[in-house]
Amino acid sequence: MTQPQGALLVGSVNYDDAETTMRTAAELLGSHLRRLPDGEVGKRFHWIMFQPDVIGQAEGIERVGDQPIPFPAGIDARGLRIAEGTDAAAIELPPLGYASAAIESYAVFTRLREEGAVAHGIRFQVSLPTPLAVISSFFGGDDRAAIEPVYTAAILRELDEILAAIPHEDLAVQWDVASEMGIIERAAGYGAVMEAWWPGDPFDGLVSRLAALVDAVPADVEVGVHLCYGDAGEKHFFEPTDAANLVRYANAVVAASAREITWLHLPVPIERDDEGYFAPLASLVPVTELYLGLVHREDGVEGAARRIAVASAFAPEFGVATECGIGRAPAGSTEGILRTHAEVASAW
Repeated sequence: MTQPQGALLVGSVNYDDAETTMRTAAELLGSHLRRLPDGEVGKRFHWIMFQPDVIGQAEGIERVGDQPIPFPAGIDARGLRIAEGTDAAAIELPPLGYASAAIESYAVFTRLREEGAVAHGIRFQVSLPTPLAVISSFFGGDDRAAIEPVYTAAILRELDEILAAIPHEDLAVQWDVASEMGIIERAAGYGAVMEAWWPGDPFDGLVSRLAALVDAVPADVEVGVHLCYGDAGEKHFFEPTDAANLVRYANAVVAASAREITWLHLPVPIERDDEGYFAPLASLVPVTELYLGLVHREDGVEGAARRIAVASAFAPEFGVATECGIGRAPAGSTEGILRTHAEVASAW
């Protein structure tokens, strides 16, 4: 069996604050990590669910429905629409919250590094959602095409602010890519079929959009792509037949990107330890770092080792990760999940 090398923390970690996340991860995983996230604490705990509360403040954007839909962390989960008579191009969105969170957490990161709790050479990892995720989740109909350039510009402003505030040699940016896989799979999602809103082949549009985001990250900053099938209640919105569509999409994005992708993460469902799931990995184009999300809290080291043994026949070099973030894992399970990474993979 191939011994995987290295571990990736996909993003969210089930701790209350960034300092606890980074201290604990650095202590338990240490030299297994090349980059360290802040755990997506606070409003980001539920990934993009806080974005409607932010976007809904903009003039020309309305919430759908008269009554808030309560969601944990004080979030209103109602959708969004462009107000009648509004020119979408003229909408000015407020700061989305990603840059301010990254800058705040980077200050903690540097302090911990100065204290020796975080090793020199580890980069600070910032995870950002693709615009498509937010637009497809909270807008409908023709509003999606109208708001796309507006929200895309807003997320790129967040990226630019991060790039200006954090030294590039310390920074790693990950694009979280979930809704795209739903469109590729024609998945029913959480109740509705996920569909593209642009003309032509949906796949081509998905490739060009993600490649543009990859290329928006300067060459002296690491960039990663996390492909995903969602994580609501630790359940995918769609269970893939195998890794074929993940590989097809990853290969196309690598080919379309002008810069190199530093790392690629692919999910592995807990019940898949069969050759059929992993066989498409043999067709994956070479990437600098590949991480397979085969660590699951439910079966720990034993389950991860079983999946590693099968995956090794088709992907001779890879590191380990969970299939998605572990922010929604049950309280008290986080340290065990982190330790599993270290037990099944070697350090760098």
